[in-house]
Amino acid sequence: MKFGDIKNVLRGQTLAEEAEEIKDVALRYVREETVDPIKALGRYTAFGCTGSFLVGLGGLLVAVGLLRLLQELFHGTTSWIPYLIVTIGGAAIVGLTVRKIASGPSRRRISGQKERS
Repeated sequence: MKFGDIKNVLRGQTLAEEAEEIKDVALRYVREETVDPIKALGRYTAFGCTGSFLVGLGGLLVAVGLLRLLQELFHGTTSWIPYLIVTIGGAAIVGLTVRKIASGPSRRRISGQKERS
C-alpha cells in the first residue's frame, strides 16, 4: 500500500468513492478519445460537403454564363458551337479534377502498400 492510499483512507475516502472516481475518469477518457473526435469529423464532413456543393453550383453558374455569352457571338447555323465549347470545357475541368484526386495521397498510400507486400 502506498502512502497516498493511506492518506485517502485516513481522510475517510472509501473504496466505493474511489471506484466512483475511477469510473468517472474512465468515462471522461472514453468520451475524449471517441465521442469528441467523431463530432469533429462530423463537422469537418458537413463543412466539406457544403463547400463542395457550393463550388459545384458556382461552376455550373459560370458555365451557363459562358454559354449565354457565346450564344450572343454565334447565330444561325453556328448556334451549336457554344454548346460544344462549354461541354468540352466542362469535361476538361471534370477530367482534371478526377486526375488530381486519383494522383493524390490515396494513390501514394496504395503504391506504398504494394511495395511493402
